[in-house]
Amino acid sequence: MTDLERLSGLMGLCVRARRAVFGEDGCLKAVRGGECRLLLLDSEASKATAEKYTFACRAAGVPLAVLPPGQLWKATGKPGKAMAVTDAGFADSMQKMIPIQPTNEE
Repeated sequence: MTDLERLSGLMGLCVRARRAVFGEDGCLKAVRGGECRLLLLDSEASKATAEKYTFACRAAGVPLAVLPPGQLWKATGKPGKAMAVTDAGFADSMQKMIPIQPTNEE
């Protein structure tokens, strides 16, 4: 089983455990409110959307990972381009399986 398959399984578990937030407003609120432990962003998100999430995550110190195209939909069955993981355990496990973008601008 590949890391991407394991990540997909964890994403599904996270959704079933109600430890994930979807939708632009919900994700940004979770990031800015300190509830988000990891933001997963679909690589097919528009440049403006990606910049909005990247800026919010940098400001809040939240790790951001970019998923392969369509992976969010495949793993969760939820529409949208982002998923905020609100559980530290899920977030820690997921971060071991996918590269995290730096949260500080250099």
